[in-house]
Amino acid sequence: MTVADVDGVKVAGLLFDAGTVNSDTLLTIGAAGSTAGHAANPTTVQDVFFRIGGAGPGKATNSLVVNSNNTIIDHIWAWRADHGAGVGWTVNTADTGLIVNGNNVSAYGLFVEHYQKDEVIWNGQGGRTIFFQNEMPYDPPSQSAWRTGARGYAAYKVADTVTTHEAWGMGSYCNFTADPSIVAEHGFETPVTAGVKFHDLLTVSLGGKGTIAHVINTTGGPAQGTSTVPVYLVSFP
Repeated sequence: MTVADVDGVKVAGLLFDAGTVNSDTLLTIGAAGSTAGHAANPTTVQDVFFRIGGAGPGKATNSLVVNSNNTIIDHIWAWRADHGAGVGWTVNTADTGLIVNGNNVSAYGLFVEHYQKDEVIWNGQGGRTIFFQNEMPYDPPSQSAWRTGARGYAAYKVADTVTTHEAWGMGSYCNFTADPSIVAEHGFETPVTAGVKFHDLLTVSLGGKGTIAHVINTTGGPAQGTSTVPVYLVSFP
């Protein structure tokens, strides 16, 4: 589904179920390179769900791509299935749950789980997220199968070019059931600049199945051990 770069579109109460032929993107808001402002009448994406596998095999490179400025995301759940039908590392493939290219986009209640690369990528300026919940993929068969040259991917990545962004109440956990020796370098990745701020973060390893070495960049951590105790970080930087 694609939405034009116009004022006031409301997308609500939908489930996007990926099919067996890979889709590049399940829902796109605005065309790539959109520059118009929509502050007075933004497009909204409310109570929208994305499912990659679970009901049956499905593949989609990206679930939601937001190109329009000022878009409001109000509760989405983007899920690469960890159980059900059509589930497996090479069966229900999906890179990223949310990519934000537009400026001044806000997300309230963002649930993104089990994607195989950076799960949220925020390229636009002036972004805001209030509450983010993430599970890293359960099923990387090995450290190198997940990623070579680095220890895994981030749950939430703010692009290096971003100078203004703010987020509150952000959590990520790992449960690497296929290979509990896997380490994710960090839950969150961000440029270090005064205009990019994170508040109230946590990472946790469920029962010691895997490790998240740091909460954000190289700060905080590690989340590890069978006691399932979160690692908290009040603010960054």
